[in-house]
Amino acid sequence: MEFQVDVGVERRADEFFDRVGRVLRNKKRRASFAVYAMGLFGDAERKSAEPIAARACADPDHADAAHQRLLHFLSVSRWSDRDVRREAACYALDVLTEREPVQTWIIDDTGFLKQGTHSVGVQRQYTGSAGKVTNCQVGVSLTLATLTEHLPIDFELYLPRSWTDDRARRREARIPDSVVFKTKPQLALGVLRRAVEDDLPRGVVLADSGYGNDGAFRAGIRELGLDYAVEVQASTCVYKLDAQGNCRTQRRSVRDLATQLGRRGFRRVTWREGTKKSLSARFAMRRVVVAHERADGDHREHVWLLMEWRDDESKPTKFHLATLPDNLPMKYLVNFVKQRWRTERMYEDLKGELGLDHFEGRRFPGWHHHVSAVLCCNAFLTSERVRRFPPARTGTPHTRPLPRAA
Repeated sequence: MEFQVDVGVERRADEFFDRVGRVLRNKKRRASFAVYAMGLFGDAERKSAEPIAARACADPDHADAAHQRLLHFLSVSRWSDRDVRREAACYALDVLTEREPVQTWIIDDTGFLKQGTHSVGVQRQYTGSAGKVTNCQVGVSLTLATLTEHLPIDFELYLPRSWTDDRARRREARIPDSVVFKTKPQLALGVLRRAVEDDLPRGVVLADSGYGNDGAFRAGIRELGLDYAVEVQASTCVYKLDAQGNCRTQRRSVRDLATQLGRRGFRRVTWREGTKKSLSARFAMRRVVVAHERADGDHREHVWLLMEWRDDESKPTKFHLATLPDNLPMKYLVNFVKQRWRTERMYEDLKGELGLDHFEGRRFPGWHHHVSAVLCCNAFLTSERVRRFPPARTGTPHTRPLPRAA
């Protein structure tokens, strides 16, 4: 994300800050946002309010006052995270979509490691960031992706019941009365709904099994008019469809269905050329109806089941359900579901370069305001990278927009 700052970059930065500033409205907020964003752009090792204020203040005697202004901007000042994030997203998407269409909407979550018990939402819980149960906060994110770029546009802080059901904690952390306990899939549906309401460029929703295994989450995606290609657990039960689209077989788990196919039922697909070797595995696809959805009598949607058998595994271990067209080529779907793994690199960039996990406040509004500032900075940097290093245009089938099932 390093660029040589020239006159063009400075002009576009001024235009970008002016757009965000108009959403913030208040002059003091605009000034504080500019100071905070410049701190996030900077090369300081720690990007929280106090060191940002210290570096921005020419007179050390005034550093404490500058720090207090930033704290007020983050934790007390009332401005709309949604409006600011939408403005930043639209700015970057205008640049990205000139080169490539948005293909996927990626739902994921990441951990913010913490010490102590006072940071809003913190408790001992599992996070993929650490690969274990640890003391942390967890944020659920929505990222819009083209073939070559990931643009995170929204985050929600997951609040365990130990926070939502504790009045004293809610009061101390300034959690709004309107905020109630929601599961991570419920939070994910909320960020998807906002993106649909804001009329952002549509994409196929991708998510891991922590979300995809939730039937209400999948149904919610369809109610929003979106397609999905989500991972599910091996125990998920389905009915296999025959050539006429009828359920002629007994209910079985996707693991059993894949095992019955055997190795001969899978074929190799390469989805990316790595630095040392090609990334590939064996895959199989079948049209199915998810068992519990067939049982309710009201929802019998036919979906693709994508099964993956890796070379170092003794049996198939990865399974995805996708609401995509009947004639979809398997390589097309494989290329799409594999886009989700780039979110881990995106999280690393946001944390390592823009201080996503450096917020040291304890309040609910402050966490979301900090994340909004980070998303704004990333939107500008992403747009500049695309301007300077546009992706090569290719004509391979999987680089075109994915067709919708309905």
